[in-house]
Amino acid sequence: MARGSALGLTSLLLTAFVFGLIAAGSDASPNYNEALAKALLFFEGQRSGRLPANQQIRWRDHSGLSDGSLEHVDLTGGYYDAGDNVKFNFPMAYTTTMLSWGALEYGKKMGPQLKNAQVAIRWATDYLLKCATATPGRLYVGVGDPNSDHKCWERPEDMDTVRSVYFVSPSNPGSDVAGETAAALAAASIVFRKADPKYSRLLLKTARNVMEFAIKYRGAYSDSLGSAACPFYCSYSGYKDELLWGAAWLFRATNEVYYYNFIKSLGANDGPDIFSWDNKYAGAYVLLSRRSILAKDTNFDQYKQQAEAFMCRILPNSPYSSTQYTKGGLMYKLPASNLQYVTSITYLLSTYGKYMRAKQLTFNCGNSVVSSRDLRFLAKRQVDYILGMNPLKMSYMVGYGSNFPRKIHHRGSSLPSKASHPQGIGCDGGFQPFYYSGSPNPNVLTGAIVGGPNQDDGYSDDRSDYSHSEPATYINAALVGPLAYLSTTSA
Repeated sequence: MARGSALGLTSLLLTAFVFGLIAAGSDASPNYNEALAKALLFFEGQRSGRLPANQQIRWRDHSGLSDGSLEHVDLTGGYYDAGDNVKFNFPMAYTTTMLSWGALEYGKKMGPQLKNAQVAIRWATDYLLKCATATPGRLYVGVGDPNSDHKCWERPEDMDTVRSVYFVSPSNPGSDVAGETAAALAAASIVFRKADPKYSRLLLKTARNVMEFAIKYRGAYSDSLGSAACPFYCSYSGYKDELLWGAAWLFRATNEVYYYNFIKSLGANDGPDIFSWDNKYAGAYVLLSRRSILAKDTNFDQYKQQAEAFMCRILPNSPYSSTQYTKGGLMYKLPASNLQYVTSITYLLSTYGKYMRAKQLTFNCGNSVVSSRDLRFLAKRQVDYILGMNPLKMSYMVGYGSNFPRKIHHRGSSLPSKASHPQGIGCDGGFQPFYYSGSPNPNVLTGAIVGGPNQDDGYSDDRSDYSHSEPATYINAALVGPLAYLSTTSA
């Protein structure tokens, strides 16, 4: 057990958040079970392809049924990433990895929602398998021209923009998107190991092949795809983090020394203070630290140290903190869609705190001792803020609570459904009178978590302010685990 100042960070955290807690009021904890169910239901609203008979979000309908046809392959299915109608595999694969990690760490706490989590994961992995196996030597990484799509405001069911198909190959590599795809397939293979062993084996076999491709043909997919990737989902952090992340997941799935040796060859020298669909270093460190903490394997101690250094950069009042917080207590990383960073980092806080709690460990940030309770307190504070314990008393999850965003930046939600408006709505047809309308969206995208408030805890509920009002699959995916954790655990 680490030694240090008798003053733990808990009291410092309480001091740091006293204003935020007062501003948010003294409401009882949110209903985490309800929030968990809605966070998973959201994924139904993002589905592409032919929808099943048991679809609960009824205002959505079949879409993208010819995806892949331009390359004579079947690339139907998967998810639209956010409020648009494009399938970007890079963030979709990250979404899948985080959903899978949540199911692995917290599945026993999910109750009936575990099945819904598996359904959400499988909707993505069925598509990712197609992308990885349809054509030898190619990994398909996206469907839909993002530049033409973003000029339109139309329902996914009405899409008339070109459904361009994008892929990486030995001559146009994409180690980042391939590494993340391998991570997603490997993580999901563990999720389905008992529930569907045959499917699990297929996922793992494909993950191995995709990872081999990522390692053998190195390069950033942003360089290969250009404007199809940037500025939408550029790989700003490069591809080394995805190689580490993919190999870490394959090591977790296989326990094979090959992946361990590859991980060691990459080193662990990066000191991130963020975790997201783009930058996976911190996630890899926490994932690998599990082996050090729970299995007491000293070969992985360096990743435990890196994970703890990351936590010291996140915790308020840590001497190494590089993380801002709003007056209301929300972690604030970047102006555009800040909640994507909050939910992903919150996942790491709760999960590393869970590992620490299992072995009653602490660590030091300078002279302050950090306990598992410190990490779990901060994680709970972030979740509670998102669910309405904030200065505006606004839930940033659509359909949760009485006060939530009504005018989210989302085509399907903001346009009338086919049932109520069977006539097609063309590329330009959705702007007037729908996009520019001051009225609430006609369709409630239950469970969607939007980009969130600004650094002053303000939120304008403006459909055109996409950096704050647009939901995304990767925002939700990362919060599923912490919600499950909090549903049965006191912080």
